[in-house]
Amino acid sequence: MKRTQQQNKAIHKYLAMLSEALNDAGFSVMKVMRHDAEIPWSPENAKELLWRPIQEALLDKDSTTELDSDQVSKIYDVINRHLAEKTGVHVPFPDRFGPIENQKEEK
Repeated sequence: MKRTQQQNKAIHKYLAMLSEALNDAGFSVMKVMRHDAEIPWSPENAKELLWRPIQEALLDKDSTTELDSDQVSKIYDVINRHLAEKTGVHVPFPDRFGPIENQKEEK
């Protein structure tokens, strides 16, 4: 099953939340990517530097429009695990009710 429009919105919301969390934690693009210039994170560079390379390496797909619903979670899991280990930054994946973790706690 193809990823839904809601999942697409959630991907972009996650990237915005992630870039804000990385900036707030003091991790510039270059600190995480190992270059010299310090560049603040944005949803756009989070997508191009984090999401897309993992998506291409893991699934050999260039665009989020090609993703199936379960593939979105696989990409998120790889990014989240890597960043949590490397930077201590963890951002839960959003859904229409808020972060998935909050939803599980409320049930």
